Amino acid sequence: MWISNAFAQAPAAGADAGGLMSFLPLILMFAVLYFIMIRPQMKRQKETKAMLSALAVGDEVVTVGGIFGKVSALKDDVVTVEIAAGTQVQLQKGAITTVLPKGTLKSA
Repeated sequence: MWISNAFAQAPAAGADAGGLMSFLPLILMFAVLYFIMIRPQMKRQKETKAMLSALAVGDEVVTVGGIFGKVSALKDDVVTVEIAAGTQVQLQKGAITTVLPKGTLKSA
């Protein structure tokens, strides 16, 4: 008596297109995520892998810890870096972050 009855309405024409439109924001968010985060990270990994594979004896490098040194020996995954006269440190190849231009250490 005080509460009105609620009746179901017939679906509107073209209601099937609403299902696809509800996924459109999700698809757009994934596309933005791919182009802003995933793609640049993959590019950076590829550049790092190329740098490490081109590493040679005599290259001047910077390690993850910020230590400057000169590569004195290379093995499979181990790099020996001379950080001072007569002081050599063995590191994993992945610990090398940057290869410096030749002559950088002499000027520093």
